[in-house]
Amino acid sequence: MGDGILIATFALGILSGATASIVGFGIGSLLTPFFSTWMGMDVAVAAVTLPHLVATALRCYRMRRAIDRGVLIRFGLLSAAGGLAGALAYAQLGPSSLSVVLGGLLLLTAAANLTGVFSRMQPNGALVAASGLASGFFGGLAGNQGGLRSAALAAFPLSPPAFVATSTATGLLVDLARTPIYAAVSASALATVRGPIVSATLGVVVGTIIGERILFGLSPATFRRVLSVAVGLLGVWLLARALV
Repeated sequence: MGDGILIATFALGILSGATASIVGFGIGSLLTPFFSTWMGMDVAVAAVTLPHLVATALRCYRMRRAIDRGVLIRFGLLSAAGGLAGALAYAQLGPSSLSVVLGGLLLLTAAANLTGVFSRMQPNGALVAASGLASGFFGGLAGNQGGLRSAALAAFPLSPPAFVATSTATGLLVDLARTPIYAAVSASALATVRGPIVSATLGVVVGTIIGERILFGLSPATFRRVLSVAVGLLGVWLLARALV
């Protein structure tokens, strides 16, 4: 593996880790498409799991006092169940199918965050169940669920610290549910890309710490909009590459 790939992976890891600390998602949205440019999408989805797990666990520990445990129980446990189901489905799909799923998911994530559709809804039982299961399922299936999870959590009256902390704790539950399945299915392939995985993991740890301050001087709301546009463009690119 060339030094250029390792350096680029480390740099993108910093950016994605910082992004996740600010808006509650970004690691899977940014790292998975990047990894998929030089490895199969199935391997990319599994490879991003370790840096995502490490960064999420670190962020969860540092923000543990801000977690809304009521929301975590109502929403997070369902997300973990959805993540397990999605990971089992992941084992049945090929790289091209995963590219289509991830591309569509990134577009849906961008639309949900730009329009704020979830923020106008009331967090009733049915909505909580559906959004929790759906975000977790797509996280397990295509390795990307933070954007939808953050959009869904906007329906709850959470303060900014509680929002990011609860989103992080939910993401950690999903990671714990899906990682063993990814490891069992893709163990041999992951061993061949351990360099980029380690580089990305170091990067997201640095980015997680940096991201506790507002990145580039933008407000969280403005940065969320900018990131949503970027995520949407990544989705278009992935769909075009998979379907053409």
